[in-house]
Amino acid sequence: MSETRVRQVNENQCQMCMPLGGVVAFKGIEGAMVLVHGSQGCSTYMRLANVEHYNEPIDVASSALNEKQTIYGGEKNLKKALDNVIRVYEPKVLGIVTSCLAETMGEDLTRMIESYTRERSTEGIDIIPVATPSYAGSHTEGFWAATRDLIAYFARPTEPHQRINVIIPHISPADIREIKRIFDLMGLEYMLIPDYSMTLDRPFGGRYQKIPPGGTSTADIAAMPGARATVQFGLTCPDDLSPGLYLQKQFGVPLITLPLPIGLQNTDRLMETLQRLSGRPLPETLALERGWLLDGMADSHKYNAEGRPVIYGEPELVNACVSLCLENGAIPAVIASGTRNSRLEEVLTPQLADADEAPVLLEEADIAAISEAACTTKANIAIGHSGGRSLTERQGIPIVRVGFPIHDRVGGQRLLSAGYAGTLAFLDRFTNTLLEAKYSSYRQQRKDEMITRGGI
Repeated sequence: MSETRVRQVNENQCQMCMPLGGVVAFKGIEGAMVLVHGSQGCSTYMRLANVEHYNEPIDVASSALNEKQTIYGGEKNLKKALDNVIRVYEPKVLGIVTSCLAETMGEDLTRMIESYTRERSTEGIDIIPVATPSYAGSHTEGFWAATRDLIAYFARPTEPHQRINVIIPHISPADIREIKRIFDLMGLEYMLIPDYSMTLDRPFGGRYQKIPPGGTSTADIAAMPGARATVQFGLTCPDDLSPGLYLQKQFGVPLITLPLPIGLQNTDRLMETLQRLSGRPLPETLALERGWLLDGMADSHKYNAEGRPVIYGEPELVNACVSLCLENGAIPAVIASGTRNSRLEEVLTPQLADADEAPVLLEEADIAAISEAACTTKANIAIGHSGGRSLTERQGIPIVRVGFPIHDRVGGQRLLSAGYAGTLAFLDRFTNTLLEAKYSSYRQQRKDEMITRGGI
């Protein structure tokens, strides 16, 4: 792999803020509401980013810190905000994520919450603080941190049972539902966290609900230490934020770390693991879906060989997309993440060992750096979120949209990429994007070639 580049100045970020990831994780918990201990603008930004992507009403409360609190402290504001949230939403779980301002001020959130619970009647409400200053990481780290702290809060030693813990990274609700379907087809009982497959992508109900139904129950989280194994989709997850590693160290639950099941090889790894855990063969439904994927790969490989993709976004999704492209003949030109320590080089080096040309790998990158590398490497297609739309606007590179956020198209929450069926859907989107770009400019390219040869 070519030398990893790290960009220190962000002109147009590839990632979003750490507390935003914490917000999404809490939205995957049953009966949960989330509060940002910071300025009003922080929570407004997080609401907007999530609403534009998930196309659902999403409430995020705020302690509304301002200039006065930066001097005298924000405890009074936090307690008032807690009063209001508990009165209006009646949550069972109340997550508090911190902003840069609160962390820079040195707010002792744990002490404040202990003081609040002594002063108020909070029976039946679990208030959980998570430190998420944006200068410490991106929304990817915020998601992992909140998930780990949720497990650490509820998990207690419990009797062993036969269920499986399933821990997911930040993926689409459609992908969560597909992973659940696969576990169901394999006949496994499981507990998946965080499960926002219904809370952030719910059927039309006609009426607004302050806290929509769905999510991982606190009873299931409490039972996780008794599980016979944890399956965590997180090869790039930092060890200090790993929920699965926490369960293994604290309670001895065996940890099986897998890549996201996007691509044939990655999905095969999941199926082999589930067959071993269940003692059952691959169901006919999944075997057929695998066959359709193989057929689709055979149909499209001759087109994919012309692709030189730029793949950017959250590390775990980037890793999976790289794997899918490689097995379909599209050798990545640029691989990028906005996360500071993405672990991508460590994970991808074995996969890229046989590549004819080493891609450019960017960590803590902004869109300007990604765009520059795309131009240098003559990339002709991109895979990533809406933040990279300037690749199309300025360089004419089409984007296959996937990941978070997608705010210039409808249906980001319904994009299916996981499993055999999801991989085939993704592959079709990728191949057709290549074909559209090729045939929309085909006549002009032929004309340019003839001019170069002196034929016109």
